Amino acid sequence: MHSMLPPVLAQVNVPQGQGTAAWFVEIAVLVLLIAGMWRVFQKAGKPGWAAIIPIYNIIVLLQITGKPIWWLVLYFIPFVNVVVLVLVCVALARRFGKGVGFAIGLALLPFIFYPILGFGDATYGGALAPATATAVR
Repeated sequence: MHSMLPPVLAQVNVPQGQGTAAWFVEIAVLVLLIAGMWRVFQKAGKPGWAAIIPIYNIIVLLQITGKPIWWLVLYFIPFVNVVVLVLVCVALARRFGKGVGFAIGLALLPFIFYPILGFGDATYGGALAPATATAVR
């Protein structure tokens, strides 16, 4: 019996990676996200350029939300980072007068919700007053 050899590799349709259109979509999404974060940082009184510096943008985001800086370490722990992301998004949404639903949007679709927050009419409320016990006199 004679066995047939597989076709020459040049004749096989081998995927060559993503196409140009997908690359442009990725760049557009990235530009939307950076522009939105830039405006959010500016509204909060922080430098907008901080949005494009890796790690530092998380530090600035933690400052805006009033969370301790050591939470940065939690972003590097698997599964914990998802919880921390949601908590930071909830705090960010509250600082801008938005609810938990908007915070979930920030966590799941940041390229849509950061521009809405940054270019919309939401204003930064500053540091939230800590809950204090009222003394009864």
